[in-house]
Amino acid sequence: MTAGLESRLIAIVRGVPTTMAVLRTVRDLALPDAMIFSGAIYQPVWNHLTGRAPDYGIKDYDVAYHDASDTSYAAEDVVIRRVAAAFQPPLRDLVEVRNQARVHLWFAAKFGGDEPYPPLESSAAALKRFVATAFCVGVRMEADDRLSVFAPFGLEDLFALHLRPNPLRLKGAGGWTRTTASAQARWPEITVEGD
Repeated sequence: MTAGLESRLIAIVRGVPTTMAVLRTVRDLALPDAMIFSGAIYQPVWNHLTGRAPDYGIKDYDVAYHDASDTSYAAEDVVIRRVAAAFQPPLRDLVEVRNQARVHLWFAAKFGGDEPYPPLESSAAALKRFVATAFCVGVRMEADDRLSVFAPFGLEDLFALHLRPNPLRLKGAGGWTRTTASAQARWPEITVEGD
C-alpha cells in the first residue's frame, strides 16, 4: 500500500463528518479490535473522486470487532445494543455491528454457496473476504485520534475506480454481478473487470 494513497484516504475520511462520528464513537466504546469497513470507507473515496457529496450512497456503517472469548449471538447482541445506545437516530439505525469471530457460524446459511468461510483471527482478516479488492479497506481510530488503514490488496483499485474480483474468493462468489451492478448504478464512472 503506497503511503500517498493511504494519506489521501485518511484525508478523505476525515472530511466526512458522519464517518468520523462513527469512528470516534466506536473508538470510545473500546470494542476489541474494532474498525469500520466496507461502504462507509470506500464510497467517500469514490464520491471525492467523482465530485459527489461526501456521504452519497452510504447505506450503512459496518462496524467490525473481534471477540473470540464468546461467539454466541447473545454476547454479540449485548454489543449491538451497547453500540446502538451510543448513537442518536437516524445514525443509530445505520450502524451495523458484527463480531468477526462468529461470522463463520452464519455466513453459509445467510449467503449460500459452497465457498468455505474459515474462522477469522481478527477484524482485518475479514477484509480478505469481500467480493472486490476495492471494497477490502477498513479504518480504525486510535486513542490518539490517528486513523489506521487496513487494505490487504492495497488502495490502487479503489482510487482507480476499478472493481476487480478478490483473488482469494471463488470466481463468481459473493454475488459479483449483483454487487458490481449496484455500484455502477450509483457511480457510473466505475470500471468493472470483465465488462
